[in-house]
Amino acid sequence: MKKIKQPRLRVEIPVVDDSPASLSQLALQVFNEMPMRKKGSKIKILILWPNQRLTMAAIDAFDSHSSDIVVQNIDISSILDEDIRTLNSADVAVFMAPEASQLAVMKTVSDRFYPKPVVMFNPKWVFEDEVNFGEMSGFVGSFEVVYSFMGLEVRGILSKKKGVVFKCVKDGVLSGERWNVFVEEEEGELRVVSRFKSRPSITEVENVLYNLMAINSPVTKSAKFLKDLVSNVTGKK
Repeated sequence: MKKIKQPRLRVEIPVVDDSPASLSQLALQVFNEMPMRKKGSKIKILILWPNQRLTMAAIDAFDSHSSDIVVQNIDISSILDEDIRTLNSADVAVFMAPEASQLAVMKTVSDRFYPKPVVMFNPKWVFEDEVNFGEMSGFVGSFEVVYSFMGLEVRGILSKKKGVVFKCVKDGVLSGERWNVFVEEEEGELRVVSRFKSRPSITEVENVLYNLMAINSPVTKSAKFLKDLVSNVTGKK
């Protein structure tokens, strides 16, 4: 009999900072009013935080709001010492802002939580670091990115460009969505300039933006103008 695949999802939403207030408010906005229902009882979400300070901030934030969803906030370092019923009673487990040093615990929790879904939300490490995670690289790679929004800016000699790397899975159904690179136009609107099948590295995205800057730079435009002028005068292309 084929083993059921555990849903492992990854979400990356930018925040102003990594302060307890910002992260707890983000968690509250995302999970407190999620459109999830279950016959006969309330949905329970278990949020595992990387330290006690963030855990307490989240508890305070959720206690001040009512919801049809039960949310329990726990410090990830203590989850393995909790009663097994804490894990068994949850419908979804969320690793909120996890650190690379906690990957082993995350894997243990995920294995114990099988086959119910686990979510990795705003990991503290950068994507490029994951190749150095050794035996944990496979575990991290098993999480499918369903939403990611990452902004960046590159500066040239005479100009700068703001860009966004974006991926979104509609209705939670994975169907080969691509990673889109957007650039901010002068009017403030975003325009798609490139698409990738797999997640692009920061270097790849920067190259896209640098090339775009080079094409539109005053130096390039001046060079093209002079070339066209010479061509018109000499009759040579």
